[in-house]
Amino acid sequence: RQQRLRCSQVSQEARAEPGLPSPTPGKEPGGIRTGTSWRGELDAQCSQSRPRLRTHRVTPVAQAYVNQRKLDREVRTLQAQAAQFARQTAQWIAMVESFNQALKEIGDVENWARSMELDMRSVAAALDYVCKGQLQPPPS
Repeated sequence: RQQRLRCSQVSQEARAEPGLPSPTPGKEPGGIRTGTSWRGELDAQCSQSRPRLRTHRVTPVAQAYVNQRKLDREVRTLQAQAAQFARQTAQWIAMVESFNQALKEIGDVENWARSMELDMRSVAAALDYVCKGQLQPPPS
């Protein structure tokens, strides 16, 4: 319906221009058809071209529109997934860093325990030496 209106509008605009057929019935000098027969031919040509427009121009445009909408949906989905992946990655990095810190602390505690053990053995050996020295009579 819109196409027919457009064709009618085109025919009215075309007849209003100088040098084109006038809207009066009959023929002008030079053999140009005017009036209703000219309008009928133009309407017939417009109605014949309508299916071709649909198949050759509208279908690829409609398909491009559908494809663009699919791409837009896919882009939004991928953006959401990428944001979620970034959040998960940040969480994993934080967990690994805290685990590394815990391992360092365990290593520090282990070193501290080893040094404490060595110090305690030294103190125990010194006390043992002192105790043994007091119990034995001095050599004569």
